[in-house]
Amino acid sequence: MHFIKLMRPLNLFIIALTMYGLGWYMQSIQENDFQFGIDSLLFFLLVFSTVLIAAAGNIINDYFDVKADRINKPERLIIGTHIKRRVAIITHWGFNLIAFSIAVVLSWKLNTFWYMFIHLLSINVLWIYSSNFKRKFLIGNISIAILTALIPLIVGLFFQQQSGGFSSSVENSFPFENDYGKWFLLFLSSTLAFFAFILNLAREIIKDIEDIEGDKLIHSKSLPIILGIKKSKQIIFYLLLVALIGLFLLSGAIKFSEKIAYTPIILSGFFVLAGLIFILRSNSKSDYKKVNLIVKFAMIFGTLSPVFWKIISLL
Repeated sequence: MHFIKLMRPLNLFIIALTMYGLGWYMQSIQENDFQFGIDSLLFFLLVFSTVLIAAAGNIINDYFDVKADRINKPERLIIGTHIKRRVAIITHWGFNLIAFSIAVVLSWKLNTFWYMFIHLLSINVLWIYSSNFKRKFLIGNISIAILTALIPLIVGLFFQQQSGGFSSSVENSFPFENDYGKWFLLFLSSTLAFFAFILNLAREIIKDIEDIEGDKLIHSKSLPIILGIKKSKQIIFYLLLVALIGLFLLSGAIKFSEKIAYTPIILSGFFVLAGLIFILRSNSKSDYKKVNLIVKFAMIFGTLSPVFWKIISLL
């Protein structure tokens, strides 16, 4: 039970759901019935390897955070109390080895080096983040935000490549009325990646404010420690503002054939707006936890919007 908790199963489930949801939608709008759909073993391996890397990243993050977590999250301290450090590090590398082996198979089967490159990059960035970058000014926050943004991009890469590359087109991009032609899959995955990056960067800074006391103990140079909580809150505010303006511009730029299709964008915008209001009024650790949860809901509604679009297309 403690081992499962260490891997943060809810976050892993959201990653898998996001990838399968986006894949489900992308497969349904393809002009040709291409070989590698979401029901294929190769797509499952892509999702499974991504989840393994994320789980390994969660383990190694807690492995290096034991000292700080004794102050910040004593109730969540698992490594060293319920699980031996040696077991944790062996599991971390075991997960990464399996994930990279899968990436080798994917790259070989799909005739591209991208999956090996992205998986190897992610494994190394998560290690360096946990051992070093996390304590550096802003570098760690940006690193994790980039890795989060890679999730929809890697799904877009898979479907764009397997459906004929950038020479392919879509037959029915419901509920979109705009004609993006061969760029549709890239447009969709890049848009989701942009919002995932902005919102996750805001969440990372919020978590740094939550953990400021423990981070001081380990001589971290996080944003709140260097600039102060007040300026950090202002940066979070502007990041959320960029996300809100982006959602507003996006809703104006795209046209849906069904008004209900705007629902996930509206819900995501609602939570971003709530985050904007509450972040400036937050003063306690419990306040920041609430804002963190609000922004997380904004991310979930945004990244899972293709699932909603696919469902309404079936009604």
